[in-house]
Amino acid sequence: MHMSDALMTPMVGGAMWGATAVATAYCAKKVREDLDESKIPLMGVAGAFVFAAQMLNFSIPGTGSSGHIGGGLLLAALLGPYAAFLVIASVLGVQALFFADGGLLALGANVFNLGFFPAFIAFPLAYRRIVGNDPTRSRIVTGSIAAATIGLLLGAVGVILQTTTSGIAELPFAAFAALMLPIHLAIGVVEGLVTAGVLLFVYQAQPEILARSTGGRELSGPKMKPVVIGLLVAALVSGGAVAWFASADPDGLEWAIGGVAGTDEIEGPTAGTHERAGALQKRLSFLPAYGFREGDTRAAAGGGGGSGPPVELGTTVAGIVGALITLGAVALVGVVLRRRSAS
Repeated sequence: MHMSDALMTPMVGGAMWGATAVATAYCAKKVREDLDESKIPLMGVAGAFVFAAQMLNFSIPGTGSSGHIGGGLLLAALLGPYAAFLVIASVLGVQALFFADGGLLALGANVFNLGFFPAFIAFPLAYRRIVGNDPTRSRIVTGSIAAATIGLLLGAVGVILQTTTSGIAELPFAAFAALMLPIHLAIGVVEGLVTAGVLLFVYQAQPEILARSTGGRELSGPKMKPVVIGLLVAALVSGGAVAWFASADPDGLEWAIGGVAGTDEIEGPTAGTHERAGALQKRLSFLPAYGFREGDTRAAAGGGGGSGPPVELGTTVAGIVGALITLGAVALVGVVLRRRSAS
């Protein structure tokens, strides 16, 4: 559900950038007021895991579409909603800047859709109420599926409103919604199951982490090492190897656009703000679409002819490098906020 710049006007994109900036500033303030140093490594590896997990598109049977987890609910359950929003903003920023996944003009909208709805609506109103202050396995599974589905559907509604308001793609609201909502309902159920699986691992390894995120008992100095190591290994394995087997089907957004417009390749404006944003992204993205640039493949193959290295190598490099960049970016955010809090 990463929107491209072709779907959005500068006015709508700027408005969403403004809304996301306000939300980010508020979340940074809240995290700074109550940031435990022991939480910073967890923030970093959770961000790296979500980056890698978003590379793993899974097919939706019988549709010709695919989806990937958003990760906002998982982050909120592990870190609380404020830190979760900062982490998902970091993940999407790394993806847009260095991997050309989602547009720069649309980045504010993407962060809002994938961060605000799961962290500040689905998490407190669905997950927390179902799981309560004393998590159990059945409550975690039920809460994860319900909240992930709600969060993703609300994000899909956000995409529909932002796209139709922009009017560039000329997608009729009713027809677009009729495809976007059912496919993201299916994707949301799968995300809920994946989220539940990760949270059950955390519940087994260190249940205090989940108790703290749901407002339950506060235990001093939770031993996060098993969880941190587990998520880091999962991020590197997922991005470095499992991503080879990601579905090549169009994701839910592309599939819905294709169903309405007849093509999932929308041609947006090529001048002004769109042109500048596209040129900047092209310069910064050193592994576009999670693979080598064309020139990089020739160099890696030895310069002259040849077909270059296998696609899997580019995916592996992108997955590992992206996860590590995200880990570093999120950890840096945590350290800066912690130092400002201490000062």
